[in-house]
Amino acid sequence: MQDDQGFSDFFYTAPDGLKLHARVYGETDSGRWPVVCLPGLTRNARDFHELALHLSRQAKNPRRVVAFDYRGRGQSAYDPDISHYNVGVEAGDILAGLAVLGIENAAFIGTSRGGLIIHVLGAMRPAVLKAIVLNDIGPVIEAEGLAHIGSYLERAPKPKSFGEALDAQRGAHGGDFPALTEADWERMVSALYRETDAGLVPDFDSKLVDTLAGLDFTKPLPDLWPQFEALAAVPMLAIRGGNSKLLSAGTLEEMRKRHPCMEAITVDGQGHAPFLETGDLPDAIAAFLDRAEQQVQAK
Repeated sequence: MQDDQGFSDFFYTAPDGLKLHARVYGETDSGRWPVVCLPGLTRNARDFHELALHLSRQAKNPRRVVAFDYRGRGQSAYDPDISHYNVGVEAGDILAGLAVLGIENAAFIGTSRGGLIIHVLGAMRPAVLKAIVLNDIGPVIEAEGLAHIGSYLERAPKPKSFGEALDAQRGAHGGDFPALTEADWERMVSALYRETDAGLVPDFDSKLVDTLAGLDFTKPLPDLWPQFEALAAVPMLAIRGGNSKLLSAGTLEEMRKRHPCMEAITVDGQGHAPFLETGDLPDAIAAFLDRAEQQVQAK
């Protein structure tokens, strides 16, 4: 049952027995493609709250929306084996959750790591993908951008109050996100931290940082062009932050060439990754999903 916040909590068991969580927005019988939202490396389902409300309530064609917490994030259980914090295992977790929900296919929105998981899903079960929105992620990850994320996580601030957390986030990311309002920063902090008896703590397993330890940021990272090209028949919208260090303008242009029907949006005044609830993005995403569904049905 959905509460006045617009969603219900959904708990299920992963293939290896771990208890995982997602938020479910909207009605199950809307007749439209459902939408699956996949967050970034250390992020959680709360990042998509405003967008999910828009897609499930305010959009011209309301949709059921499922926003997942990966293992070790949000309300999902932490994994004692940190080697399981990888996109392959997480893709399997998503498929397990969709099976319990009775969702055979959907439109997918993936921010950063979520977009990488979409590439893996395309290899594991391509029929599950009806449309794709990639938020500041592509088949080439700039090592500079990933190194920036890793460096920040290693020295992440430990704020004692909401105000300190706001100051810390603005101090770390304000240069890349001059377009954000005070309300945007407040939503970011609310999604990133949780309250405990000891004060605010980041809402993810701190051992996630260790999964980046073996990467050599002085060398190009492996690309996913074959996996990306395998998605050529799936309607796609790519969103890039104008100040992104993770997805380059050159990679976005190459994505256009290799996926001729791909639509693209560059968000000025935002870096990695754009806030999908800001500006015209909610309407743009909803309109893209409507167009994609109409195009597929017309074939």
